Amino acid sequence: MSWTAEKLPEEIQHFLAYLDIEKGYSRATLAAYGRDLNQFEVFLQKREKSCARPGDIGRPDIHAFLVELHKDSLSKSSMSRKLSSLRSFFGFLRKNRRITADPCQGVKNPRLERAQPRFLNVDQALNLMEASLEPSPRSLRDQALAELLYGSGLRVSEAVSLNLDDVDTGQLVARVMGKGGKERLVPLTRAASQRIKEYILQRKAFKPDPREQALFLGLRGKRLNRREAARIIHKLAGIAALPQGVNPHALRHSFASHLLQGGADLRSVQELLGHSRISTTQRYTHLNLEEVTRVYDRAHPRAGRKK
Repeated sequence: MSWTAEKLPEEIQHFLAYLDIEKGYSRATLAAYGRDLNQFEVFLQKREKSCARPGDIGRPDIHAFLVELHKDSLSKSSMSRKLSSLRSFFGFLRKNRRITADPCQGVKNPRLERAQPRFLNVDQALNLMEASLEPSPRSLRDQALAELLYGSGLRVSEAVSLNLDDVDTGQLVARVMGKGGKERLVPLTRAASQRIKEYILQRKAFKPDPREQALFLGLRGKRLNRREAARIIHKLAGIAALPQGVNPHALRHSFASHLLQGGADLRSVQELLGHSRISTTQRYTHLNLEEVTRVYDRAHPRAGRKK
């Protein structure tokens, strides 16, 4: 359903402005909150209620909304995310004394089935890093992207958001803007640094506008987007004859898994991944150490590999 912030009740507009200005959330995150709250507002209007009158909203309304989502066959993880949006919204209203009671209080998240993250073993990861069709600017870009996702454990959104001056191949470090506008420095492997340098030398082949600062470019010379990045990894996985379903997130999972298998401590991996909660990082600790075929340079299997 299409919507614009201007058509939402003022309470929701104020909340989104707070997330934007004070919390510094990304556009994608703001859009997700906006969609969730717009959907809730549409639901409330069927019950002759509105977020414009938040004091009229009670716990039964929240439960009824979740029931409707369930009837629409929404996944439990998506239901939990929408409930999280409502909790943040009503928490904001209570903090600003627009309501005296939080209708989300006592509402439990749907029980999620905990799927273990998909990851590659070391040999599969290295095969993907070496996958290439031909020595071209596109292949150099693709290999640089894969090395960065696996070598530094970036989210795909973080990788495609990088600008040229965010990456220091000499110091082997990249400045990354993560979720919630949180900036962190991540190390680059020597292999990633080399691939990036080789790609940058050929970057002009994409014919970018002189003002375009994006590190990774699409075929039209504009910033590479997430969907294009996913297609690149899928293509490389096919060349390397890897199982179907390999995507950028699988490389991030592999990064964390191989570090932990190599002896890295959980807190360090949490910091590298940019996780706010260590419980998120703990999902990787189920892995069997026997799956490691060899470990390179202080835990990461790619860090000490010379080109």
